[in-house]
Amino acid sequence: MKITCILGSPRKNGNSAAIAGRFVRVAESLGAASETFQLNELTFRGCQACMACKGKLDRCAVKDDLTRVFESMGTADIIVAATPVYSGYASGQFKCFMDRCYSLLAPDYMTNPQPSRLPPGKKAVVITTQGNPNPSLFDDLVNRLQTWAKRNWRAEEAHVIKGYGLGPETALEPFLKQAEDLARSMCG
Repeated sequence: MKITCILGSPRKNGNSAAIAGRFVRVAESLGAASETFQLNELTFRGCQACMACKGKLDRCAVKDDLTRVFESMGTADIIVAATPVYSGYASGQFKCFMDRCYSLLAPDYMTNPQPSRLPPGKKAVVITTQGNPNPSLFDDLVNRLQTWAKRNWRAEEAHVIKGYGLGPETALEPFLKQAEDLARSMCG
């Protein structure tokens, strides 16, 4: 089993990275291989709206550090995507990555029942973290990311871990435990 983990926080050791890291470490202890990409450390541009991926190419025309991320996603069994909630949405780094995932969609993605170019059978784990203690705040974002993972990454399952109320004095442990339990159920 192979896992591709995409970290969208500019903070290398932030909450979303910690939760994703726990998932990956537990999965590795169960025999999974993994690749982790810290988006903030990569050099990449946003979608250029060139439409080459819908015409002459079956991939993104922009060659940068996301090329390796997309290759890894293509061979992954599980894609883990983690982002903090910034201004009510995913981090800027993660949003830029999401835009570039447009290249993963087939030219006829609007009418194709299987719009993604990625191989079938993938599973996804969507992790969001927020400081606000209201667990239902930003559910719209979480639902969009979950739907997006199923459609754009061809994930048959898209699990969610939503960390909320996270601040300097908030225990991260309940969300780390969720990640651990989910890794055991998906990889055990």
